[in-house]
Amino acid sequence: MLVLDEKHTHNALPMKELVEALRAMFAADCEMPVRHHHTVQVPGEPDATLLLMPAWQTRAFMGVKVATVFPGNAARGKAAVNAAYVLMSAANGEMLAMIDGGELTARRTAAASALASDYLARKDAGHLLVVGTGRLALNLVEAHAAVRPIRWVTIWGRSREKAEAVAERAAAAGFEAEAADDLEAAVRVADIVSCATLSSDPLVKGAWLKEGAHLDLVGAFTPTMRESDDEAMRRASVFVDTRAGATKEAGDIVLAMQSGALKESDIVAELAELTRGRHKGRASDSEITVFKSVGAALEDLAGAVLAYETGT
Repeated sequence: MLVLDEKHTHNALPMKELVEALRAMFAADCEMPVRHHHTVQVPGEPDATLLLMPAWQTRAFMGVKVATVFPGNAARGKAAVNAAYVLMSAANGEMLAMIDGGELTARRTAAASALASDYLARKDAGHLLVVGTGRLALNLVEAHAAVRPIRWVTIWGRSREKAEAVAERAAAAGFEAEAADDLEAAVRVADIVSCATLSSDPLVKGAWLKEGAHLDLVGAFTPTMRESDDEAMRRASVFVDTRAGATKEAGDIVLAMQSGALKESDIVAELAELTRGRHKGRASDSEITVFKSVGAALEDLAGAVLAYETGT
């Protein structure tokens, strides 16, 4: 059985190839039960989450990711998300690979955002604002740059020091990059705003989004968390990775539906419809678009298969 640690998993998942692997998987048939989502109490800290995400393609591959999310780990200097992925043959059940789930999750999550941006962001989008300074931040920069001509990168975080550190790493990767102190000012000029936080309260307000902006919402993976306000949903054409997941688990969608700012019928399309050509995506350069992802097990499967085939 192939075993890939974090470094080898990263190297086995080049971003452009990963975006295309996700595009192919969303366009194909894949069995994907809604993920198992369990709340785990941690005394004296925010609740933790246990996630189980299975997926399979008949007589091809199947796999399952086991992931934990411990928000309290930030205070301990540890990663909030930890995971492992087991890839198996769907033809005979053979165990094929054990893959670092944290790196797989980070890479495929960013790649899903990039896949959405390829349909929803303006073709000339060159300024990316990343809201959040965690593991996903640099992956999102790399991912969006794989599908759009990103030249300028702005990083905003609650910690100025962490934002500067991410900006320095983005600059080392060849981007013009800087940390921002004023989130509103940064949002107002960005072509793509990509949020990857564990926020429970809106960070990005719809009134701040400029004409033609694309808002990418990656965090807020439970029904009580959100990174955007109702006005963002009112002003934008709303797209999701999967309707089944987003309308049950994504706070940005669920809470907007509860307030009446968004109806389920307002969701324009999901990634499968975009990749299969059932919806073209962005309709005009002036349209504001929103993409909300909560993660789909087929994304993990697509990444795991790519990692397995690259690593063997």
